Amino acid sequence: MLAVVIPTLNEKDSIGGLINRLIELHLAAILIVDDGSTDGTAEIVGSLSKEHSEVHLLKRSGEKGLGRAYADGFRHLLQYAPPEIDTIVQMDADNSHDPAVIPEMLEKIKEGYDLILGSRYIQGGKIEKWNWFRRIVSRFGNYYARLILWLPIKDLTGGFKCWRRSLLEKIVSRPLNSLGYVFQIETTYRAHKLGAKITEIPITFTERKLGGSKFSLKIILEAYLGVIKLKFKKTNE
Repeated sequence: MLAVVIPTLNEKDSIGGLINRLIELHLAAILIVDDGSTDGTAEIVGSLSKEHSEVHLLKRSGEKGLGRAYADGFRHLLQYAPPEIDTIVQMDADNSHDPAVIPEMLEKIKEGYDLILGSRYIQGGKIEKWNWFRRIVSRFGNYYARLILWLPIKDLTGGFKCWRRSLLEKIVSRPLNSLGYVFQIETTYRAHKLGAKITEIPITFTERKLGGSKFSLKIILEAYLGVIKLKFKKTNE
């Protein structure tokens, strides 16, 4: 059985439509981890949860950050979800990730993989509606992370992933060091160090049509410095 974890921060324009698309896939659970949205996102999710028993809302308080939201969401799900839920997908809330890819991810789990990465940078993968600056930053960031961490993975910064539950439990059993977007790199790096069987499948990443992007210079600097910290910090290998 499958559960999906999605972090949100002011995603009222997209979250309702995404949840409805996921409901059509007949998932066991859809956990929305809201990081203190002020635009009514949590209220939309709360309303949908009353109509659909598989939709759940986790409201976070305290320090913010994508990494913390995911870590709290994963731990909450792993604590309360029945053991029959053996697969967890993580994805963005802004419709950048297509739920139609999820069945292909599940097939890879059946083939014996522990972690499936939705990849923009393998054959068949692509990005739509990004400007040249974001393309360069993303490409260089992935090359930089692969080089520093010595990883055989093309897309380390993507957030569309499918986890075997047993692997994810090991990943979050110890404190995670990354608070923001480096979280994506750190969790895959830990999985690799644990000897997990990892594969990438091509996806089309679509820039958000609604709402505002959270991409910034601060995020870029955090990512580059965060990779160096990962290199010299102990992992749960």
